[in-house]
Amino acid sequence: MVTKEMNNDTLLHVDDLKMHFPIHRGVFQRQVGAVRAVDGVSFDVKRGETLGLVGESGCGKSTTGRTILQLYKPTGGSVTFEGTDLVNLKGEQMRQMRRKMQMIFQDPYASLNPRMTVAQLVGEPLMVHNAATGAEINERVAHLLELVNLNPAFATRYPHEFSGGQRQRIGVARALALQPSFIICDEPISALDVSIQAQVVNLLEELQEQFNLTYLFIAHDLSMVRHISDRVAVMYLGVIVELATRDELYAKPLHPYTQALLSAVPIPDPVADAKRKRTILQGDVPSPANPPSGCRFRTRCPIAEAVCAESRPEFREIRPGHFVACFFAERFL
Repeated sequence: MVTKEMNNDTLLHVDDLKMHFPIHRGVFQRQVGAVRAVDGVSFDVKRGETLGLVGESGCGKSTTGRTILQLYKPTGGSVTFEGTDLVNLKGEQMRQMRRKMQMIFQDPYASLNPRMTVAQLVGEPLMVHNAATGAEINERVAHLLELVNLNPAFATRYPHEFSGGQRQRIGVARALALQPSFIICDEPISALDVSIQAQVVNLLEELQEQFNLTYLFIAHDLSMVRHISDRVAVMYLGVIVELATRDELYAKPLHPYTQALLSAVPIPDPVADAKRKRTILQGDVPSPANPPSGCRFRTRCPIAEAVCAESRPEFREIRPGHFVACFFAERFL
């Protein structure tokens, strides 16, 4: 548990969030199991900050983001946004809350309807929520395109006429249309060329400063997460194993999985790179449909002991603001 209750600085509070997808088999489609994509995740996001969420592909990062926004109805747990539990909201109440929360999707090619013009794509949220009508929509669309450094004259074009970076900017403009306070960035740069990634990240930072936005930045590029995030949460097989401020996590990781991830990040100094210790993980990531008992990471952990198989380690605060789910985290202090 990260915090017991929300305070004025906390915009989003996620408590023991679970998202299990049922597995059906046979003629009668009986449920024979479940994919535990998210299995007991807890964290806070403070107003105006960027919380990075990192981990290997398939660890549940994107599912966590979609479940927070109630695009998936969670199997268990709670999501409290500005003091309101989103899990219990339905219909019009949830629709009104969505104005304050938006998402920038990973694939700029798949997330934009190819049959709609840029004006229709960016203006659709304004129409759906009755935030503007007629000529006002066109004015807002032109202003939004200028905010993301696109020519307003592009409003009559279709998505296929743009590059990947430009499409992602259209996605950012669409996310900003309703003036939200919280945006989930679901790997917004992973599908882009390296030369374009920095431009999009710089744009997100400028918009955050201009509109006091709060981000949950999902990625697997650790160097980019270090650049943009204030705090970083590390996820493995549906659970968060470590959460700390950016500088502390990168300087003094206390979980073996975090240490392994950071040891794989290239550094520009060849002398220092040659001296540093690398952690090579053995084996494959277990299936989320049949996760290991106790600690999820124990099957690949270099320091695992018998206790790791017997019980799940508590997600506890080792240092002020530094949370770790490991029985032996004190060894690395």
